[in-house]
Amino acid sequence: MSAPDPFIVSIDVGSSSVRALLFDSSARRMEGYGAQVPYRIHTTPEGGAEVHPEALAQLAIDCLDELHRQIEAAGFRVAAVAGSAFWHSFCGVDAKGRPTLPILHLLDTRSGDQVARVPNAHARTGCVPHSSYWPAKLLWLAANRPDEFRATHSFLSFPEYLFLKLLGSPRASTSMVSATGLWDQNASDYDPETLAALPIRREQLADPALLDQTEDQLLPEYRALWPAFAQARWFPALGDGACNNLGSGCLTPDRAALMVGTTGAMRLVSDAQSKLPPGLWRYRVDQSRIVTGGALSNGGDVYAWMKRNLALPKDVEARLEAARPGTHGLTMLPFFSGERTPYWRADLRASITGLSASTEAFDILRAALESVALRFREIYCLLTAPWGAPTELIASGGALLHSPAWTQMMADAVGRPITICTETEASCRGAALWALERLGIIHGIGALPASTGATFTPRPEYQAAYQELLSRQNQLYERIFG
Repeated sequence: MSAPDPFIVSIDVGSSSVRALLFDSSARRMEGYGAQVPYRIHTTPEGGAEVHPEALAQLAIDCLDELHRQIEAAGFRVAAVAGSAFWHSFCGVDAKGRPTLPILHLLDTRSGDQVARVPNAHARTGCVPHSSYWPAKLLWLAANRPDEFRATHSFLSFPEYLFLKLLGSPRASTSMVSATGLWDQNASDYDPETLAALPIRREQLADPALLDQTEDQLLPEYRALWPAFAQARWFPALGDGACNNLGSGCLTPDRAALMVGTTGAMRLVSDAQSKLPPGLWRYRVDQSRIVTGGALSNGGDVYAWMKRNLALPKDVEARLEAARPGTHGLTMLPFFSGERTPYWRADLRASITGLSASTEAFDILRAALESVALRFREIYCLLTAPWGAPTELIASGGALLHSPAWTQMMADAVGRPITICTETEASCRGAALWALERLGIIHGIGALPASTGATFTPRPEYQAAYQELLSRQNQLYERIFG
């Protein structure tokens, strides 16, 4: 009698929730198995965005605990635990592995004043100097939290901290390190010029020789707690954007991914270097795959802000589907959390003009969603310059999946058909696929294509209206921010 098919546990640590899901050896999500816990990042008026690493780790442990209970009851064999996590953020620990610093999220803009002191190594690191990345944040911490900074023995991404807590040693992936702003993509090592500008030592960072290595032995406490995970290989987590591309089937330059979750991004994966256009970033999926794209600090969180603070009509989705673009007379810049591509400025803030006594809450919502869609149009134009227009544009992320009307806006604004990825947990699936490939269970990630659904075709009659909206948006930006 043959052994049962192995299963993959996939943990995803996003910006608004933590989840642990189960996938079979064909990267199909096992319905009825999994756990998810929402959380809120602590934000401050001066631009802070923090979460305590121990609190976030406990959420991950709680999710794993619940999933383990389900797996143990079913008698499944777990071959590996893989992961996906938000890029760029980090925390600090002392020599005993205890947290010395909170996790500074990528949306934390307090280090904006330090960006000018970061060398512009964009051609090497793939990262434009910006408050999203480690260099500016490290300089800010040294200046504003000197005692905690001096007490820090190692600087870790959150997945490394979770690895340390569960398995006794931190493990980083090439994917996570490549998005720090410290990593020379060409040399596959830390960038000497960037390190020289920072008050840290190389040995406080992940060892390049140990990147992507797995661990097979949980610490005794967790081995006793989770016997069904005891024989599994634990893979270091990849960046969530890389996993999203893998999970949605966007593996080559002719298939670009458009993701709208809390933030937003448009990305494509390639296996060869090309010239990196100004304004875009470039990280790694792994040592052989490159991911290039643009990112928005303001994505689904803009819609979420509108829902929290405006008295919107109950039939909002139907009204969005019926509305014509720009007829509200408003112009909006959706920069609630600064902005990345193409401006890379932490000081930007949301602005709206054209309000009148007849303006309704629905008008403000529509202007906000159109403004985010136009930000994706800007990224699309930059991204297609070196590769040409992709054959397909695949959309994922909860913000779009829950609003077909906004997806249609995206297609109209970008001027390209957009196909929905029906893999509801694309990032978790991408992490599971990568583990299946590394284990040799599948010959390549492309062997298991993602499922897709409806395609939204741009409406020709709205193209001129979106062009006018973009022109007004750019004019407003110039008037306010220069």
